[in-house]
Amino acid sequence: MESGHVKEVKQSEQQLIEAVKEGIGVCGWILLILSGLFALITFPFSVWFCIKVVKEYERAVVFRLGRIVSGKARGPGLIMILPCTDTFVKVDLRTISFAIPAQEILTKDSVTVHVDGVVFYNIYSAISAVANVSNVYVATHQLAQTTLRNVLGTQNLSNILSNREEIAHSIQSILDHATHEWGVKVDRVEIRDVRLPMQMQRAMAAEAEATREARAKVISAEGEMNASRALKEASLVISESPAALQLRYLQTLATVATENNSTIIFPLPIDMLQGFAHMRKQA
Repeated sequence: MESGHVKEVKQSEQQLIEAVKEGIGVCGWILLILSGLFALITFPFSVWFCIKVVKEYERAVVFRLGRIVSGKARGPGLIMILPCTDTFVKVDLRTISFAIPAQEILTKDSVTVHVDGVVFYNIYSAISAVANVSNVYVATHQLAQTTLRNVLGTQNLSNILSNREEIAHSIQSILDHATHEWGVKVDRVEIRDVRLPMQMQRAMAAEAEATREARAKVISAEGEMNASRALKEASLVISESPAALQLRYLQTLATVATENNSTIIFPLPIDMLQGFAHMRKQA
């Protein structure tokens, strides 16, 4: 009997030592024992308060006397908690998306734009999301808005309009690094819309129109220059062969006759007109 009593005393001392190591202390163990007795006395009614269901995409962080139990999250499935001493927080591990409200941003070249975006993130560490930040969702949303304003404020308007993917990747890297301690993984950031003031839109439209008109005039001038060069080469070829000029006359006549059948054109050599003029002078 004495040896059994000594053994029980040693076991109780060992439990107290382990409790002290865990940090809950003697009072903590007393509260746990009372909580367990209360659950046994009120059985089966206490079952509805002690057994909780954690879904497949959730994890439960259980606090026992203010400390996280076993240093890891529980679930999915059924979990057991003690009344009065245990509390738990469920954390959703699915990918969460939220829209960044339109932010009025002053760019590096002093242009005011309204930019909005979308952020996709998920929680990979339930304990970090609960223990390291008071509200991980609100904190992530506010940090995304601030990061969007800070990053776009260092860019020119032309860079914002043409390099959206690079800017979105930069914002994603900054957010992912900042939220790492919160147990958050930022999967993707997209810039949805960039809205400019009406005056700026009109100015950009006028600039684009003027640029296109100037380009059209240059192309037209280059075409005329190439056509004049081709005509010059053709005139040189025709001047080498007088018969080629007559063939060109006949070809032009055939073309006109095909398009306008009622029109008849007779080519009149210029030498004949010069002969008539010489005869008139002699008369």
